[in-house]
Amino acid sequence: MVVRRSERKQGDPDLGVLAGQLLFAVQEQLFETLAHQGHSHLRPQHGAVLAYLDPEGSRATDIARHSGLHKQVVGKLLDELETLGYVERRPDPADRRAKLILPTALGLDQMTRSDAILAAVEQHHADAIGVEAYAAFKRLFTHVVRQQRAWRDQA
Repeated sequence: MVVRRSERKQGDPDLGVLAGQLLFAVQEQLFETLAHQGHSHLRPQHGAVLAYLDPEGSRATDIARHSGLHKQVVGKLLDELETLGYVERRPDPADRRAKLILPTALGLDQMTRSDAILAAVEQHHADAIGVEAYAAFKRLFTHVVRQQRAWRDQA
């Protein structure tokens, strides 16, 4: 009997499948909720930039480094977010050659709402499996992510 790959992944999903399923489920809930709260123009791709944007401003190169996205991808997403009114570019006072990406009032509102939505998601899971079990899961998951990045960087 031949077991199809899709059936094998459903019965015993690997780390990549599980991480992807979690990412997509969280993104779906986050962006649907944000849309109902007045941020209907945002897409999950924008979240990859907004998640790493400091309220005091960030450089695009720092966002790219923290997010793991290519600088050109970050630049394209920042162009879209600027057009949508979520960020603005200003000269960086520490280096006039560089641009600082600052959230607008709309961007700050989105950041605050996203933080609250994600806190509710985390609280839901902590309630479902227990606060200590959820804290242990996050510690272990964080460790696995760091180990994977370190292993990748050694290659």
